[in-house]
This record gives sequence, C-alpha cells and structure tokens, in this order.
Amino acid sequence: MIISSILEGIGKRDFLVIGRVGMDLSPTPPGTRTRDAQTMMVAMGGSSANIAAGLVKFGCRAALVTSVSDDAVGWYCENQLDAYGIDRTHVKRIRGEERTSLAVYETRVEEHQSVIYRNNAADFQMNVADVEAIDYSRYGALITAGTVFAAEPSRSATFRAFELAREAGLPIIFDIDYRPYSWPSAEFAEDVLSRAGALSDIIVGNDEEFGFMAGNIAKGRDKARELAASSAGIVVYKMGPKGAETFADGEAFRTGIYPVEAIKPTGAGDSFMAGLLASLSEGRAMKEAVLRGSACASIVVSKPGCAPAMPDAEALEAFLASHPGPTES
Repeated sequence: MIISSILEGIGKRDFLVIGRVGMDLSPTPPGTRTRDAQTMMVAMGGSSANIAAGLVKFGCRAALVTSVSDDAVGWYCENQLDAYGIDRTHVKRIRGEERTSLAVYETRVEEHQSVIYRNNAADFQMNVADVEAIDYSRYGALITAGTVFAAEPSRSATFRAFELAREAGLPIIFDIDYRPYSWPSAEFAEDVLSRAGALSDIIVGNDEEFGFMAGNIAKGRDKARELAASSAGIVVYKMGPKGAETFADGEAFRTGIYPVEAIKPTGAGDSFMAGLLASLSEGRAMKEAVLRGSACASIVVSKPGCAPAMPDAEALEAFLASHPGPTES
C-alpha cells in the first residue's frame, strides 16, 4: 500500500485494535519492590488496550477486539475500557479455565521486576468467527501487537483479520512487541512474526525485535530497511536511548529522544505508537509525528501506570513547551 493510502486511512482517526486488555498491579509508593509491597496501584493494562487508550486521549476513536474471562478481573477490564472511551463491541466474554492477563510490575528502574501472568490467557481465545463478524469498512486502520500471534486460535484469527482489513482497504499497523514468555519457541516466533511483518503497512519495533526477526541482532537495521523496501510503507526502528530511524517513502531519517527522569521502563512503546498515529492522523509531517511519539514515551516512563500515564493533547503540548528538546540523532 502506498504511503498516501496509508495516511488516508489513518486520517479517518478511527482505529480497530486487536489484542489484549488486562489488569496491572504496581506496588506503591513508586520505588517499592513487589516483595516489600503493602499496597498496590491498580490500572488497565495490555499493549493493545494501552494503545487504544492513548489514541482516545488524543481525540481518536478506537475499538478493541479481544476476549476476557467472565469473572471479576474481566469485568474490571470492561469497565476500564468504558471509562477510557474505548469501544468494546468486539470484546467477548468467555467461560472456562482461561483467565484475563495480570501484570505485576514495579515503578522503579533499578533492578526492575515485571511478572506477567499469561498462562492459559483468555485473549488467546479470540477466534476466526469473532474477526469475521466485524464490519471493517467502518474503520480507517487496523492495529495489532505481536503477542496476538503467539497462540491459537488468536493467531489464525489475526491473520484472517489482516486479510479482511486488506480487502476493505485498511492499512495494517504492526507493533512487533516480542514477548518470549508467550511463545513455544524463539524459532517459531521468528517465523510467525516475519509473516506478520510482510503483510503490514506500518511496522514499529526496537533493535532487538527487528534483530530477532532477522535471526541476528546485528542485522536488525537491515531487516527494517528490507521491509520498508519490499512491503511496508513506513518502518520505525527504535534504538532506545539512541533514538529511532524511520524508513518511509524511499527515504530514511534519524530522530532523538526526550530525556526525562524515568521511574519505570514500561509503557513507552504503547505510548509511542499512540502518539505517532495520532500525530499522523492530524496531518503532521512524518518526522514531527515520530518525535511526538517519542515525547509520549518519555511522559509515560516518568509517571506511574501505563494507560493512566498516557498523555492527551494538552499534556503533550505542555511537555514539549517545557522540555529543552530531543537529543541529537
């Protein structure tokens, strides 16, 4: 898909987001280790739900496609989706032994611990019938994160959603989001994520994730460039504190980061994606959109929580006005 068509779909500001929603628990106050916790902050989590929350905060529309367990944790997630203004028409309750994901992570950088419970995860029970019931013509673009491909029937359902989105003319946006604990093996994950990448119009990932897809971390940048040349219209290759390199429309450019005093490492990627897409949906130039996504990532790592820390337009503008600016790329 050519870039003009990709941006046209994003410009509709109406996103279909496939992937999990879960419950996050964080020891309080910030800096507390989980093993020493007396109280916890509770919030909505899950990469796809976080991205959807970030988009809605910027005035976009977002609908989530997933499954949750028909129990107190699943109901909590449904209530949180409502509170954030995320459409949950396509969120299915399931009964059985599957459970909605739970993440316990520390609001600290040094010796940070994140423990994520994804055993028999409810969101992996999203199936082909669920995605075939969606009217894709209602949306401007489809977004997903790589975790949805880690198990069946979610994997087949998402590949089917890609087909239906393509038929409807929607650009496909893919956050690689490789989580080893979700996959049966690294070799299997490499194959599946590479297949998903080859079908995507926008791909976002870090150097380790692209390196993983290439079979060698040293070849990650080449893999990103290759995808941009062969199939994807936009590829963002993130390099942590070194910033990012974006490949788009036959060109490449580097961008820096907005240094902040981080209190946790989690949530940055989800916020980057939301900020990037929201900025593109507003018609901003590619480089400006990438930088605004980077600013959103910096905001989130400087605050407790993930979805609660996602900025809205006012918070982002205030941050940009007060910050000395990004590092040199």
